[in-house]
Formats: sequence, structure tokens, C-alpha cells
Amino acid sequence: MTAELTAWSDFNVAIVGAAAALAGLVIVAASVNIREVIRATTVTARLGASIVALVVALSIAAVGLVPALDTVAYGAVTVVLTLIAAIFQIHAARVIVRTPPPGDDTRPPAAKAVIGFVPIAAYAVAGIALLLGHPAGLYAAAIAALLTIASALLVSWIALVEVLR
Repeated sequence: MTAELTAWSDFNVAIVGAAAALAGLVIVAASVNIREVIRATTVTARLGASIVALVVALSIAAVGLVPALDTVAYGAVTVVLTLIAAIFQIHAARVIVRTPPPGDDTRPPAAKAVIGFVPIAAYAVAGIALLLGHPAGLYAAAIAALLTIASALLVSWIALVEVLR
């Protein structure tokens, strides 16, 4: 682990723990109303993308703890994991846009889909910056991790409330 990554080790340990705990809680919370969650395809897609985003945040932070890892390799891993998260978020966005909203929901479907892309975009910036050798990518990765947690919590809350409407 380079000196730059070593400086972030406490933060990465905290993110690993937080992301793991939140991913588990989202899964448990969804399982309480699993029949309703499965029936609502948009909810299933959104929760799936949120869980994947949390696992990606956990994985990126865990990789940041690997000994002898340099920031360019960390950037490469960040880009690859970001692409995986993007695949799930694109699927969720397509499901949201293609599914008619419930009767009283007037929010544009695109607005519902955008929130999941915010942390992915931040991780993409982080990965590219790190690949280019710019240490600001570590700050972008930290911001992306925090955005992932906030986004996943928000989407999970909304999804779990929507199934009970």
C-alpha cells in the first residue's frame, strides 16, 4: 500500500464496515415484505442496484487496504467495479422508465432513476483520476463512498415505503 493509500486506511475500514452492515440491513428489510417487493419490478430493480452499489463501495474500500497496492492499480479496480455497478443501475433505470408509475405518482421516472447514478459517476471520476496518477482521486473515492451510502439508504427507504402503498 502506498503512503497515499495508507493515509486512507482508517476511512476505508469504516466504509467496509458501514457498507457491509447497510447491505445486510437492506436485504433483511426487503425480506420482511418480499412478496410485495418481488411484485413491484421497479422496487426490485432499485433495491438490487442499491445493494450492488453498497457491495461495490465495500469492495473498493477493501481493495484500498491491500498491502503494496499502488494508486494506479487502485484506480483500475475502481473503474472495473464502477462499470459493474453501472450495469445494474442501467438495468434499474430501464425498468423504472418502462414501468408505468402507480396511479397517484406524478414524479417523472427519469428523476427516480438518476439518484443511483450519482455515486457511480463519482466513482468513475475517482477511478479515472487514480488511473492518471492524480491523488485527488482518493478524495473522489471517499466522496463516492459517502454518496453510495446516502443514495442506497434513500433508495432503500423509498423502495420499502413504496411497496406498502
